[in-house]
Amino acid sequence: MKIDKIDVNLAVGSDLGNIEADFRSAASAEFALYGLLSPDDEEPYYKRMPKKIASAVSSGVVNLSRCTAGGRIRFSTDSSFVAISAKMTDMDIARMPHMPLTGSAGFDLYASHPGDRYDMYIGTFKPPYDMSDHYESVVYFPERGDWNVTINFPLYAGVQALYIGLEKGSKLGKGKEYANSKPVLYYGSSITQGGCASRPGTCYQAFVSQLLECDYINLGFSGNARAEKAMADYLAEIDAAVFVCDYDHNAPNVEHLEKTHYPLYERYRQSNPATPVIFLNRPKPYLTGEEIRRRDVIKATYDRAVSNGDKNVYFIDMSTIYEPVFCEGITVDGAHPNDLGYMYMARALAPLIGKLLKK
Repeated sequence: MKIDKIDVNLAVGSDLGNIEADFRSAASAEFALYGLLSPDDEEPYYKRMPKKIASAVSSGVVNLSRCTAGGRIRFSTDSSFVAISAKMTDMDIARMPHMPLTGSAGFDLYASHPGDRYDMYIGTFKPPYDMSDHYESVVYFPERGDWNVTINFPLYAGVQALYIGLEKGSKLGKGKEYANSKPVLYYGSSITQGGCASRPGTCYQAFVSQLLECDYINLGFSGNARAEKAMADYLAEIDAAVFVCDYDHNAPNVEHLEKTHYPLYERYRQSNPATPVIFLNRPKPYLTGEEIRRRDVIKATYDRAVSNGDKNVYFIDMSTIYEPVFCEGITVDGAHPNDLGYMYMARALAPLIGKLLKK
């Protein structure tokens, strides 16, 4: 059954039609890139960390570091539309049974007029399911005017090149800067990476960023966040405004979590004596006996840090953030949040992060 033949509103176009557009590389200085490293001669693709460093962690992190979770470009324009042309090979694309392709391999666009408090969702650059090496898509603004634009990169796909198309003769400007120059740093599992948000703008870090107008770095590595020494060293060298530590799901057992959790905090604190650190356990309303033991390990790190005089550590028990009835609809598979689950996570984190950013 081809649903697009039955309901035209569900059709996905990969054709720009007859629009008149000037295309520019998103890696050029005309656009502000956040959360990613640009393609270069050595590594001709967008990435979240250098391959040399990722290789010292694990082969899984090498592969997942090419996923563009947390990547954004920002600019301003008076164009009536924004088009993209993205180079993504079949090997770059994650097709999963429990996550929409719009989240794993799609881009989405948020925008606001100058002076507006919040950006609003404008549209999604939807990838065709059968794409093989690239796709093109266009999103139209609801009205003409000056727009500050944010385009979010895919959560589970690799992007070799991205080109932005704007209406011929339109303006291209620097765009809106984040209120805080230092990013919030997130480290964790597939939940941190964004699985299984319906699109990039609905993972919890994106929600927090929209609420607080803060930059962020997403170092979530699906199934591969195990607090390795090389990863701890890399995290410790990032100059962040806040560090959110959330790798409960990827510790293979309680013993591993117990062996690595405090040392990860300790290594980070050595290089960042004043940066606020927030510890999270898995976002699940009903915890098993093992999951309670895991939560207690994380809470023990917090308690130990406080007892040692650290006044800039925080712990949020993520099993307590949900409401009855609604919590039955927060995941797609009992583990990975959907958009509702991510909204709950953002609501739990944003007030604390907002307070810490003002300190």
